[in-house]
Amino acid sequence: MTTTPQPTPIEEYAVLGDTETAALVSRGGSIDWLCLPRFDSPACFAGLLGTRDNGRWLLGPVGDARSTRRYVDNSFVLETVHETDSGRVTVTDLMPIGDGRADIVRSVRGERGTVRMRHEWTVRFDYGKVRPWVSRGVGHRLDSDVITAIAGPDMLVLRGTRLPDPEDGHHVDEFDVAAGETYTFSTTWFPSHEPVPAPLDIDSRIKETIDVSNAWAHRCSYEGPYREQVVRSLLTLRLLTHSRYGGIVAAPTTSLPEDFGGERNWDYRFCWLRDASLTLEALVSSGYLEEARLWRNWLIRAVAGDPEDLQIMYAVDGARRLPERTLDHLPGYAGSAPVRIGNGAVDQRQSDVLGEVMIALDEARRAGLEVSAQGWAMQRALVDDLAKHWDQPDNGLWEIRGPLRHFTHSRVMVWAAFDRAVRSVEEHDLEGPVERWREVRDAVRDEVLSRGYDPVRGTFTQHYETTEVDASLLLIPLVGFLPADDPRVLGTVRAVESDLMRDGFLLRYRTQTGVDGLPGDEHPFLACSWWLVSAYAACGRVADATALMDRLVGLVNDVGLVSEEYDPQHGRMVGNFPQAFSHLALIGAAHAVAAAEKVAAQQAADPASD
Repeated sequence: MTTTPQPTPIEEYAVLGDTETAALVSRGGSIDWLCLPRFDSPACFAGLLGTRDNGRWLLGPVGDARSTRRYVDNSFVLETVHETDSGRVTVTDLMPIGDGRADIVRSVRGERGTVRMRHEWTVRFDYGKVRPWVSRGVGHRLDSDVITAIAGPDMLVLRGTRLPDPEDGHHVDEFDVAAGETYTFSTTWFPSHEPVPAPLDIDSRIKETIDVSNAWAHRCSYEGPYREQVVRSLLTLRLLTHSRYGGIVAAPTTSLPEDFGGERNWDYRFCWLRDASLTLEALVSSGYLEEARLWRNWLIRAVAGDPEDLQIMYAVDGARRLPERTLDHLPGYAGSAPVRIGNGAVDQRQSDVLGEVMIALDEARRAGLEVSAQGWAMQRALVDDLAKHWDQPDNGLWEIRGPLRHFTHSRVMVWAAFDRAVRSVEEHDLEGPVERWREVRDAVRDEVLSRGYDPVRGTFTQHYETTEVDASLLLIPLVGFLPADDPRVLGTVRAVESDLMRDGFLLRYRTQTGVDGLPGDEHPFLACSWWLVSAYAACGRVADATALMDRLVGLVNDVGLVSEEYDPQHGRMVGNFPQAFSHLALIGAAHAVAAAEKVAAQQAADPASD
């Protein structure tokens, strides 16, 4: 009887990226996920969602090893040290940034003794389904011979210090690395109708990649608590931002499950307006204004057209068609099927989205981003359109696949859209029907306070037809709908704590109510716990905010990355990885703690100011 091998735990992966796509590499040296040339391209290494036969690139020690790893400075150049009984080697992995190419570079350097290494290069195009023609080929005129893999429009070339002839459609080799020896390998994607690109000057590309990343990190203006985690999270958000298009993907992966063995498996390799807006806020608050300009320009292109055609998400280049389908040839991570590509939520109505967009652009203007006439015209048209249908039910923040509801968070964010539109006229002298916008803003606020609040429990509710709560209600004071010390806000924080806390971390909502129309359960959603940190801080519960923040930053893996959810019972990460939503919420929580500590210090120094 054969048993299915256990998958590599999600937290055991690190990410490599060139700000156009990204790869996941395990501590043992296996690149198990890579889409080329874009985040949303079909994967050529898809072992993450299947087996090694679905594609991977392994460069790791044979047998047992003690492995530690780190990113070099503020880059995503990964150094992994493998120590065996016979010696020690360092493997350096990276995707060079800034040159418009699609390369992965890997080198192994002997440090002590001798270590036997295994090298496997198994390419499977179209998400692990298409077996390419693999052969020894002719490279660029500057090359010695290379190994190529070709199928249809895609071609990969493998270069390296040591490349025996491929066998049975892939490259497999074992070799010893002694102290002082270095073996270097690279893989390059290019369209199969084009000539083989020139080999890289690897040493210079490593240096340039580190230097560019360090320079970017140096621009961070945040100097408060948890700065190390904040900087790495900012770098992760940058990695998920396509440097040419400006689109910001929610994660570089698809179908890493929210429920192991279940069907809550979604494709996050797209640009949600909500997630991107929140990412923009995190970047702007930390001193990154140019990124706001890049994303605003992407937004103008993506949503151009009839305001009624606004989508909640787009492809990284602004494309609109993201049909959802399943890949039945892949068994899924830990047997979690189906594996999905595309996302059916693209057609949902989520009324909160424009609120997040307006908040982000308002913050960018306040930080000094110049007003774009075309950008403001777009915002005005979208707000005017929202005024026509703001009172309709929607799918909500969490993309509920059950019946449409009047979600309280959605209504609060509708209020925010009109509030920021009004501010834009009042504070930035922009033109717009401000009286009409004020009228709608006030009507939305009155409705939320009368229909979205349960006076019996003293809490806001998930939607108008329930007494259940939702973690998104924690955003009510954070977007300015009510002050943090309002009794209704304080009661909501207590209700969320009471109903949604699981093993010290926060759920999005109780799935047992059936509100989302899906079977199965899910684990605590990490962004929600960071929202609770921010809510604690805003409410003056600084000690509670710090205690929870300490627990949360303790969950990031050894290279500072975090997933969508966390399973506290088994101590493991869950969901797509690394997750922009989690990292941006971490940044916001750190800023909130820093602000609360500053207020507390001022009050301690001058009690009369309280």
